[in-house]
Amino acid sequence: MDVRQTIDAFEQWFRTFVLSEWTLYQFGIVAVGYVAASFLASRTEPALETKARRIKGNPDLLRVIIAFMRRLKWLFLAVWLWLANIALTQNTWPSQRWLVSTALTLTAAWFIISVLTKIIHNPTLSRTVAIVSWSYVALYALRLDGPVLSALDSLAVNLGAVRLSLLLVLKAVVLAVALIWVAVLVGNVLSRWVQRSGDLSPSIKVLISKFIKIGLIMIAGAIALSATGIDLTALTVFSGAVGVGIGFGLQKVVSNFISGIIILLDKSIKPGDTITLGDTFGSIRDLRSRFVSVITRDGKEYLIPNEDFISQQVVNWSFSSDYVRIDVDFGTAYDSDPHEVARIAIATASTVDRVANDYRAPVCWLTCFGASSLDFRLRFWISDPANGLTNVRGQVLMALWDAFKEAGVSIPFPHREIIMRTPVEIKQSRQD
Repeated sequence: MDVRQTIDAFEQWFRTFVLSEWTLYQFGIVAVGYVAASFLASRTEPALETKARRIKGNPDLLRVIIAFMRRLKWLFLAVWLWLANIALTQNTWPSQRWLVSTALTLTAAWFIISVLTKIIHNPTLSRTVAIVSWSYVALYALRLDGPVLSALDSLAVNLGAVRLSLLLVLKAVVLAVALIWVAVLVGNVLSRWVQRSGDLSPSIKVLISKFIKIGLIMIAGAIALSATGIDLTALTVFSGAVGVGIGFGLQKVVSNFISGIIILLDKSIKPGDTITLGDTFGSIRDLRSRFVSVITRDGKEYLIPNEDFISQQVVNWSFSSDYVRIDVDFGTAYDSDPHEVARIAIATASTVDRVANDYRAPVCWLTCFGASSLDFRLRFWISDPANGLTNVRGQVLMALWDAFKEAGVSIPFPHREIIMRTPVEIKQSRQD
C-alpha cells in the first residue's frame, strides 16, 4: 500500500466514523455526562471529604480515600458512560458506539490509576506514574500500542550478542522501578512488624529490618532484569569494573555500610542510648546504613558516619545500665566542721528529684586540704543521663548553696598575701 492509498483509507475512515451522525450523538452523550458528573461531584465531594478526614491512625488509607473523594467526577462519568454503552450495545452496531466505549475505558482507567498512585508520597512521582500508566492504557484502547512498541523496538544497538533496544530499556526501567517500589513498601510493612516485636533487642530489630529491605530490593532488581529478557550472566563482564569502583570510588560508603552491620551485630549502641563521641553528647535517634543520627541537648542532629563508632573511643552512658555516677566538687572554709559539711551535702543531694537514692545513696568525701578551703567531692547517681548532666549538677550546687547558707557554712574565696623584700618608696608628685 503506497502513500496515496494510505491517505485514501484514512479519509474513508474519517468520513465513516468521525463525521457520521452516530459519532455526533456519542459526542453529545459524553458531553452531557461530563457536565452532569461535574455538577453532581461538586455537590457531594465536600461533605464526603469532611467525613473521610475523621479517619485517624492510618495516613496512607486517608490519602487514598481523599483522592477517591476528589475524583468522584470521573467515577460518575464512568458510570454514565457504562450505562450508555449498555444501551447502545443492545440497540446499535459496534461501529456506532466506538467513541462511548473508548471514552468509558479511558475514564475508568484514569479514575483507578489516579486514585491508586496516591499511595506514592512524592507528588511529582505520583503524577508522573499516573500519566505514564494512563498513556499506555490510552494507546492500548486506541489500538496504537502495536505500532508504538514496534517503533521503540526498532531503535536498538547491538552490544556483542546482546541487542539493546529503547523498548527493552524502558521496560527494564519501568519494571525495576515498580518492583523496587513494591519491595520498599513491603519492606517497610515488615519492618514495622519487626519493630513491634517485644522479644528482640533494638539492635536486632534494626539489623533484621535492614536485611529485609536490602534482600527484597536485590530480589526485585533481579526479577526485573530477568523479566525483560536480559541475561544476568552477561553482567559478569562488568564485575571487574564494579569491583574496582567499589574498592576506590565507594571505599568510604562500603566501609560505613560494613561498620553499620558490625555495630548492629555487637550491640555496642542502640536507639535510645546516650553516648559521647568526641565533643558530641546526645541520644541516638536512629541507626542507618551509612550513619548514626544523634540528637544533642540543644536540638542539633548530628549524622555521624558508622566508621567513627568503630575507629574512635565512644562513651555509652547506658550500655549495660542506665545508672550514671556524677561528681560535684566544692570547698568550705577551714572553720567549718567537715563531718557536718559532709552530712549536709549528702542530705541536700538526696532532696534533688533526679538523684537515684533508691539505687545508691549519695556520699561525700573530704579530698584535700586546699590552699584556702577544705575540698570535698560529692558523688551521687542518676538514671536518666539522656536528660542532661550539666543541669543536674547545677541543681545540686544550687541546693548546696542554700543549705550551707542556712547552716552558716561559708564558702571561701582565695586569699593572696604579697611580701615585698625590697622597700618601695612612694612619692607624691606636685602639680603646679
